[in-house]
Amino acid sequence: MLSVLICTKNEERNIERAIKSVQGLAQEIIVVDSGSMDRTVEIAKNLGAKVFFKEWEGYANQLNYGISLCSSEWVLILDADEEVSKELRESIKRELEKPRYEVYQVCRRTYYLGDFLKHAWYPEWRTRLFKKGKLRFEGALHERAVFEGKSRKLKGDLYHYSFKSLEDQYLKTIRYAKIMAMEMREKGKRFKGYNLVFNPIWHFIKVYLLNLGFLDGVRGFLVAMSGAIYVFLKYKFLYEMELREKKKRLW
Repeated sequence: MLSVLICTKNEERNIERAIKSVQGLAQEIIVVDSGSMDRTVEIAKNLGAKVFFKEWEGYANQLNYGISLCSSEWVLILDADEEVSKELRESIKRELEKPRYEVYQVCRRTYYLGDFLKHAWYPEWRTRLFKKGKLRFEGALHERAVFEGKSRKLKGDLYHYSFKSLEDQYLKTIRYAKIMAMEMREKGKRFKGYNLVFNPIWHFIKVYLLNLGFLDGVRGFLVAMSGAIYVFLKYKFLYEMELREKKKRLW
């Protein structure tokens, strides 16, 4: 009745926790791996998951391919660094006994610097549970769920263990900012100086003040600041891309 789909690459640190959190809930666990060099595949297979290989072509493409491999009526998307909480597990179980919708959202709570955040990055609603054939994903970095009709929010958190360290976070921030800049460029978005200045400031205000991130203490400040840095970098990369294109045209 339920297939769980997990996309992986070098996730030996996380994959066991993710799979164990849905064992007994899912009839099958599908892992789409894009070339792990560690023990990810071995661990997943030992835990009963069906593992398939697909060269990385963007997160949305990986997800859509993985969905096509699922044999159950319902599909739950789970990142390798996530864990289904007991409350969410029970919510999913109850809802699938008598579904009222075809698409559902779950709320993700991030573990950051020793504890779960209560305000910054929370609540973070993600479309993750759906009837097969009723939804597809689009987007290069931040996948976007495309479906018709309404969705319902489920009770219970999806725990997210996002970063191994601050160094890991900022390395990912740089990489993600560059990918997002490329996506913006492909969509025809042009660099504007005010975006570079005001968008990071607005992001900080939104996370730290409007979303009450300050109630998370120092961790809330660091989250808001790191988000502002990400926004700053993506526009900086966009500017760099435009400069390179101008130089090519001149030559």
